[in-house]
Amino acid sequence: MRLGVLDVGSNTVHLLVVDAHEGARPLPAYSHKADLRLTDHLDEGDSLSGEGEALLRNFIDEALQVAEDKGVEDLVAFATSALRDAANGEEVLERVRSDKEIDIRALPGEEEARLTFLAVRRWFGWSSGRLLVVDIGGGSLEIASGIDEEPDVAFSLPLGAARLTRDRFTADPPPPEEVRDLRRHVRAEIARRVGDVAKYGPADHAVATSKTFKQLARVGGAAPTAEGPYQRRVLAGADLTEWADKLAPMPSAECAALPGVSERRAPQLLAGAIVADAAMDLFQLTELEVCPWALREGVILRRLDMITA
Repeated sequence: MRLGVLDVGSNTVHLLVVDAHEGARPLPAYSHKADLRLTDHLDEGDSLSGEGEALLRNFIDEALQVAEDKGVEDLVAFATSALRDAANGEEVLERVRSDKEIDIRALPGEEEARLTFLAVRRWFGWSSGRLLVVDIGGGSLEIASGIDEEPDVAFSLPLGAARLTRDRFTADPPPPEEVRDLRRHVRAEIARRVGDVAKYGPADHAVATSKTFKQLARVGGAAPTAEGPYQRRVLAGADLTEWADKLAPMPSAECAALPGVSERRAPQLLAGAIVADAAMDLFQLTELEVCPWALREGVILRRLDMITA
């Protein structure tokens, strides 16, 4: 079966087409995406602007045409934190549902964490034991931990790299006092939830997903994407702490010259590093292994489970 998943993220809007069958891993067949950066189109009242909505609707038109051209039989569409948290997010999605005749909804943060956890569990398998999964998106941070395919605990915090960069930094590079303030804020937010995870015991395998972690791992010396998804990539806590300090005084143009860092994502790298460093420190993790599967794959796997049940 050819499935499509349309992911309206805070940074990127992405249509992924896969060939998926019961008992087999989903095989990517086609990818169509655009870096819309919807968080940059939120006004002072946190409503998505008319320009932002127009960009989104234009992309959805393109994605629906691509899905038809590629023979997609079943399309799943969802939005994450940019529209989930936007003051007019549900109104925008309702207009899209009505005008485009597409069933799209905003995923609750906890569900986003659970679906990402499912993807990681399927990728690494049962031999990984208790998993701790950390995902930094553009608008939110998701954390989940568990021994089965359904995590024991899963939650979302408004600590995405794009959101924090927009809301907390006023210059490029930001003044040192803004960096310190963000560090204190992030650590306080995560620390409130450490006990929810710790009560289930330590993780046997700590895993990171998302573009932010892939870029941080690459900066820290991990293999480039060109070497394929089966190449083991690890982000060491000591390396991350060192780079979080190095990134603070660097302008985004300098960050963009680092290995694996895109020009569009470079301004968010410092905020992402601060969140990642806080999570690793507070959960006492010495390293995180980067998983190539994340939320989109979790959505596909859950859909397959429903179809074949």
